[in-house]
Amino acid sequence: MRILMVSDVYFPRVNGVSTSIETFRRTLAAHGVEVRLVVPRYGDEAAEDGVVRVAGRPVPGDREDRLVGWRAMQRAVLAAAQDCDLIHIQTPFVAHYAGLRAARKLGLPVLATYHTLFEEYLQHYARFLPGGWLKAQARAFSRRQCNALDAVVVPSTAMRQRLESYGVTAPLHVLPTGIPLARFARGDGPAFRARHGIPVGQPVALFVGRVAHEKNIGFLLEALVHARRLRPEVLLVVAGEGPAMADLQAQVRALGLHGAVRFIGYLDRQKALPDCYAAADVFVFASRTETQGLVLLEAMAAGLPVIALAEMGTIDILAPGRGAFCPPPEPRAFGEMLGHFLNRSEAWRHLAEEAPAYAREWSDTAMAARLAGLYRDLAGLKIGLERPLTATA
Repeated sequence: MRILMVSDVYFPRVNGVSTSIETFRRTLAAHGVEVRLVVPRYGDEAAEDGVVRVAGRPVPGDREDRLVGWRAMQRAVLAAAQDCDLIHIQTPFVAHYAGLRAARKLGLPVLATYHTLFEEYLQHYARFLPGGWLKAQARAFSRRQCNALDAVVVPSTAMRQRLESYGVTAPLHVLPTGIPLARFARGDGPAFRARHGIPVGQPVALFVGRVAHEKNIGFLLEALVHARRLRPEVLLVVAGEGPAMADLQAQVRALGLHGAVRFIGYLDRQKALPDCYAAADVFVFASRTETQGLVLLEAMAAGLPVIALAEMGTIDILAPGRGAFCPPPEPRAFGEMLGHFLNRSEAWRHLAEEAPAYAREWSDTAMAARLAGLYRDLAGLKIGLERPLTATA
């Protein structure tokens, strides 16, 4: 079976969508599914089997992203889809319309994964527009796009419920991205600390993700002020890059946190990122707009206890309370929990022990098997098989 995935983002652009595509592409092969990609070209990326790159130009105000040409993307998608069984759209921009158009022209089933909660995301980048109006437009946009598809994959129960509230009637399938467990279980923490000049024994709280306003990193900085009253030497390490960097650095200065926060940029996912997880004492996360929260599982797979807000897509991961604390959504409460944890980490050793076991329930191979089954259901509809397509939990 051959699937065409279409996206407006992919590596070297680092984010959750790129990670999800790469994870499923790598693991679906074991289930008899070949994945072909049509994605943007960012620079001089080397040629790669099964990957078609479409030239684009930088997005104004965001040097990380590329806006691909409308006609060029449509031509590339149509050509790549000729011998495919199904088209899987990963982003709701040019790629969405190119994928949908090719699918309808070729008579192929088409589905999309809804990765981003746009009604919360957009207000951070269009603050000059009324918030209520912007949310209503985002909901209507998502409803129209989803209802034009044969099926929609959502990474969490909360995201399915949100789309249902929009009026989405296309079948919705809850299917999170899995994680490569072995990769995150073998990091070298001492080597990472040595490379970055972090003393042995200094407590480290870690955030991994895009440095963007919707990630709510400013909340973590406010919480750090309170944590330092209980554990003055705690260091917050922020691994990632993004458009909120200048604002966050200004906030660090305003809060008097110079020397207590380290921005270290993006890390290679094969080696440097697992080392980073292994070097930390606790993972902290405060995003309220996640459709899943993949980094929470990565941290747990590395044996790292988690302190995080249980909001939107992270609820599915955090609700069981295994390997994680969920403080009230207020900086002081969050910071005090962080400080108390670092002062009594031995008392909470069970969190580090249960986190990897819990993460194993979210393995990449298990999730790939589920997605392969969905693909076959959709392809079965195309060729007239009797298996009905129904929404799944």
